[in-house]
Amino acid sequence: MIHAPTLLTDLKKWVTRFEDDLRQQCKDVPALDTRIKAQYKLAKDAGRTAFSYTVWRDGELTQSAVGWVLSCVFVRFLEDNDLLERSFISGVGENRGVADETRAAYFRENRAASDNDYLAHVMSEVGKLPGMADLMDARHNALWNATISPDAAKAFIEFWRRIDPGTGKMAHEFTDPDWDTRFLGDLYQDLSESARKKFALLQTPDFVEEFILDRTLDPAINTFGLKIVRMIDPTCGSGHFLLGGFRRLLALWEKERPDLSDKERAIKALDGVFGVDINPFAVAIARFRLLLAAWRYCEVKRLRSAPDFKVNLATGDSLIHGARFDSEGKPYVVTKDDMFGGGDAAFKDETAHHFVVEDDKELHRILGQQYHAVVGNPPYITVKDKALSELYRQRYDSCSGKYALSVPFMERFFDLAVTGPLDRSQPAGFQGQITSNSFMKREFGKKLIGQFIRNWDLTHVIDTSGAYIPGHGTPTVILFGRNVKPKTTTVRTVMGIKGEPATPEDPARGLVWTAIVDQMDRPGSESDFVSAADTEREKFHNHPWSIGGGGAAELKEVIDEGADERLGKVVDQLRGKPNIGITSFTLEDDLFIQPPAVLKRSQLLPESTREMIEGDTIRDWSIEQNDYSVWPYDSEFTPVLIDQNKPLLKFMWHSRTCLSNNKMFGGKTKIQTGLAWYEFGRLTSHKLKTPLSITFAAVVTHNQFVLDRGGKVFKQSAPVIKLPPDATEEDHLRLLGLLNSSTACFWIKQVFYPKATTTGDISVEKGKPEANRYDIAGTGLQNFPIPDLSKKDSNALVAVTAELDSLATELSSYSGDALTAKWQNEGGSLAELIADGEQASARIKRRMTYLQEELDWLVYRLYGLIDLPFPVDANAAIDKAERPYLWAGDSAPASLAPELVEAYEARKRLIHDVSNLGLIETPVFKRPWLGRQ
Repeated sequence: MIHAPTLLTDLKKWVTRFEDDLRQQCKDVPALDTRIKAQYKLAKDAGRTAFSYTVWRDGELTQSAVGWVLSCVFVRFLEDNDLLERSFISGVGENRGVADETRAAYFRENRAASDNDYLAHVMSEVGKLPGMADLMDARHNALWNATISPDAAKAFIEFWRRIDPGTGKMAHEFTDPDWDTRFLGDLYQDLSESARKKFALLQTPDFVEEFILDRTLDPAINTFGLKIVRMIDPTCGSGHFLLGGFRRLLALWEKERPDLSDKERAIKALDGVFGVDINPFAVAIARFRLLLAAWRYCEVKRLRSAPDFKVNLATGDSLIHGARFDSEGKPYVVTKDDMFGGGDAAFKDETAHHFVVEDDKELHRILGQQYHAVVGNPPYITVKDKALSELYRQRYDSCSGKYALSVPFMERFFDLAVTGPLDRSQPAGFQGQITSNSFMKREFGKKLIGQFIRNWDLTHVIDTSGAYIPGHGTPTVILFGRNVKPKTTTVRTVMGIKGEPATPEDPARGLVWTAIVDQMDRPGSESDFVSAADTEREKFHNHPWSIGGGGAAELKEVIDEGADERLGKVVDQLRGKPNIGITSFTLEDDLFIQPPAVLKRSQLLPESTREMIEGDTIRDWSIEQNDYSVWPYDSEFTPVLIDQNKPLLKFMWHSRTCLSNNKMFGGKTKIQTGLAWYEFGRLTSHKLKTPLSITFAAVVTHNQFVLDRGGKVFKQSAPVIKLPPDATEEDHLRLLGLLNSSTACFWIKQVFYPKATTTGDISVEKGKPEANRYDIAGTGLQNFPIPDLSKKDSNALVAVTAELDSLATELSSYSGDALTAKWQNEGGSLAELIADGEQASARIKRRMTYLQEELDWLVYRLYGLIDLPFPVDANAAIDKAERPYLWAGDSAPASLAPELVEAYEARKRLIHDVSNLGLIETPVFKRPWLGRQ
């Protein structure tokens, strides 16, 4: 039997060994290197890569290395399941001896041959069998592009023949009466680490595949009819969707046409399934799995007598190859001359360039027509190859900014679905995909949502970010829709409330996934994990999307509607744009940013250094001690004359060449853009000319904003908000209080995208949502709603914020570094100083915790969420556990001060009774006082 984990571990080592071997072959065999260089030149000239030759070549060699490994896996599977007339490499029982004789006979006839020649002979012989030509020939298999050395081939054959000394059996045996090929999916995903990263290889679990096919292929069959229905996965990977589609079609043909033979029914089912993938070994695995499924149905005993099934699969780039389709569903292809001749062409002709393993005719056939069902799990990565990224951008208008591949693939999925005419005289095709939800909130999704999604009949938006889906560390969403103008005014929406509390033993029975399946067809239902509703379509026509369940989307609307203004209108304006964002980046942090002691030893003048604030040090209303930056500017933010500042010149001179060659956006060096060699890569001086700034941590679990009073400089991780020059400190404190409130935290987490982080293979968001980190972008923050600050509560807001700001400053004076410095300067007992500092810190933290609680509830009043006054006590202080949202029950803890009990119990009742408050008053949206998260 197959032991998939051990097989994967062993074969990964062989892929690495073959990669090394093939790189050496390129050095030892000039003809091989020359051939690959010629292929590289064609690819680069066609704009399909901007990588260096070495990087591109290594990717091709990986494909060949995997080709050798997988081809042998296919042969070994066929051998051990007695599908071949004779064994070639190894086998169980007598077949092992047969393999020995077969190999010996080959060398008797080919005395000058080596073991790499023998393996090539094996692939050629197997390729002559029915169905195997497209799997083994040079047109489809990357192994033929680069041949491993004789020594590597001999060692690989011996590996397949290895006996486990502990059991006396074959170390790797493939005998399986069920012909289960799931292990090939594991190999597809993890066999090559470099390929996994490059292509974002990821299997789609069976339960997700079935869920999507239920709502795409099944209704497509009912709508268009079994006889003509076609399904495609343009990112087919190892073929999970294709196998699922084949089995469904086969079962229906059995029922529809019992008079047909098994072979005829299998052919009809295969005729309805199509797939394309950019990765040749993914296509090879998918092809092998489909063939085995069809042969097993036909009860094939030997391949020699097996039906020569045609499988509709091709290696290629679904985003580049094939036709696009107009508003009537007619294919059109733009020629290369049109593309570069100044015409209105949108993309290159698909025949302009193809890699060795890309079958241009098959690609044109498969991607030159539309389908009744389009399904898949497209890659979510951003493209590292600049040329390829630009090629996609030229062909897909939805690509904007630093887009992820999920964007053009969404356009392509709908494009490949049968177009529904405007008069609705003919039905439209169905599409379903599980994809990254990053487009919903990140800037690059704005064009996709505003110009494309609004023109498709989006039928379902299902938040799967909280479900446990093996391998999916990136938060995902499932989208269903049809390629036709919207037909209804609502979209069925399944919105997440709470993530999977722990990794389930059976992912298909996870609590969140079960809730999704159970509630999807029950609008108005709500559980602990998701809520389902028919949401107004208009809400999906604007960026960003908010699909928080349990009323989260509705609450965001309430907060937005309660605004008197938006932050982007309140802040300082620079050339017509809100002054929010990055202040600086050095391009050479290792040189510019140093501990203060290093700069002091270098005898730099005080005016030649500034504290450099990093986002990770902005916490709890204060900024922790940071390293300092070399500061090559004067008081007017003009570059100093470095020749006149000898300590600065001495410190930086040894790095002048490196600094001069720093690359800016657009590829130009710092010098070419007109900067001095010793300047920062960017310094937005107008953000520093007025001393007051609100800075914030750009990537953080909860909102962390701080008022800075000048004299510092800020890294990319600590953007700043600038109010108009005439804004007072009170104006800054008022805004600071809003931004540090639980209401702001709630709004931020509806608008911004959680960064993908994993613990094992479960995302932090799923297991512990309050620990998920959000990427707060200045552009999105411009839309933060500002309530009417003329209300009387506004004065209380300023007072609470001012005290929190002051206490945070006082608290920092009791840090370890501050106390050590005080002891060094003043002497005395360090132990007593530390003990006094601990007491003072505890006192301050309790008061700050109380004030944060008051701030949150004052802000609720400002946004109109409650209408009960809660006057601030001048002396009150509480521990974290005494905040109402953390009470174990409904009654106040015994430790709570008596004068606070009545007010806090009233708050606890409101948290229970007012759903909007219940949403915000959870650890997900309340600041973690006082401690870093």
